[in-house]
Amino acid sequence: MRRREFIALLGSASGWPLTVRAQSPAMPVVGFLNGASPDQYAHMVAAFRQGLKEMGYVEGQNVAIEYRWAEGQYDRLPELAADLVRRRVSVIAATSTPANLAAKGSTSTIPVIFTTGSDPVQLGLVASLNRPGGNLTGITQLTEEVGPKRVELAHELVPAATVIGLLINPKNPLAETMTATSRAAAETLGLQLNVLHASTEAELEMAFSALLQTRAGALAIGGDTFFNSHVELLAALSIRHAIPSVYQNHEFTAAGGLISYGGSLTDSYRLAGVYTGRVLKGSSPADLPVQRSTKVELIINLKTARTLGLTVPLSLLGRADELIE
Repeated sequence: MRRREFIALLGSASGWPLTVRAQSPAMPVVGFLNGASPDQYAHMVAAFRQGLKEMGYVEGQNVAIEYRWAEGQYDRLPELAADLVRRRVSVIAATSTPANLAAKGSTSTIPVIFTTGSDPVQLGLVASLNRPGGNLTGITQLTEEVGPKRVELAHELVPAATVIGLLINPKNPLAETMTATSRAAAETLGLQLNVLHASTEAELEMAFSALLQTRAGALAIGGDTFFNSHVELLAALSIRHAIPSVYQNHEFTAAGGLISYGGSLTDSYRLAGVYTGRVLKGSSPADLPVQRSTKVELIINLKTARTLGLTVPLSLLGRADELIE
């Protein structure tokens, strides 16, 4: 081989790996951490993907997503978060308050985008809302603030009831806060509030049976990731035990629940997807202010109301964002 040809070949060979790397950049990986199961979260995952898409990222094309679900067992979250850290994902989307805390405890360097219904400053997730200052930022939705409103809606729906039940997952970090604010709302209305706890399917069954013994006229359900993944069971138990129930999201009423009232989780997940995309593009969580999703929805299932023999007051019907016939 001539010397000139050898040099040309050597030059093209040395440039070849650089060309390949330029044409096939490493695909960033997003870790998605949630305390529930994927069955009831398909629409929220779709909203998260939509947010990513708004920033130019499409799963399977230019971004990969590693999903980790605790299936309602919150004690699994720290190890699931640690696994994502070991895999060196580019960013962790920690959706639900228990997942937020687990992600924060697992890394101080990998960016974390959270969704929570609580005050992220009080939870210790960020230093301030405007300048988070660390590796975490994210989205808050109206959860704590609208919890007492569900007690008021239960009273408005069944004004003759003097006893209202409150269903809480005691493993939720916000359990005490939700109980305290709901109890205050009940006392203002002159109602007795009976608090029931459930963190497993069996305990849900027992809680509804206990409601009959307390003669509760209606039930308010505290927001929780475990409950979100069991909305069909919650709706079925409400109808089986003939107890008018108020929960937080549209999926409850779509599954046959009577009333849902709360912040839009899908909107929060979409915004979390947008923030994840911004971090992938180079933004630092420390400089991204915590956003607040203020969208609130009141949805009433009139078919369920008829099944329960209830007449929904016109005052409620007029305020509803959606009526399910």
